[in-house]
Amino acid sequence: MEKKLLNSPQQSNEEMDSKIAEMVLNNALLEFRKAKIREEIDHSLQERNKEKFLKLTEELKKIS
Repeated sequence: MEKKLLNSPQQSNEEMDSKIAEMVLNNALLEFRKAKIREEIDHSLQERNKEKFLKLTEELKKIS
């Protein structure tokens, strides 16, 4: 049997699962975006596009 304290806010398992799922999804999206920026950085280096490289590296710094 689950113990519950009086006057203590309790979250349902469904709410907790939802929050955890949201955190996992947000982390996956962030990692995906970082990988895409790194690919674009590599491409800018191959093209020798300094302006694009600097812009992308700043963007990567902001989200890391």
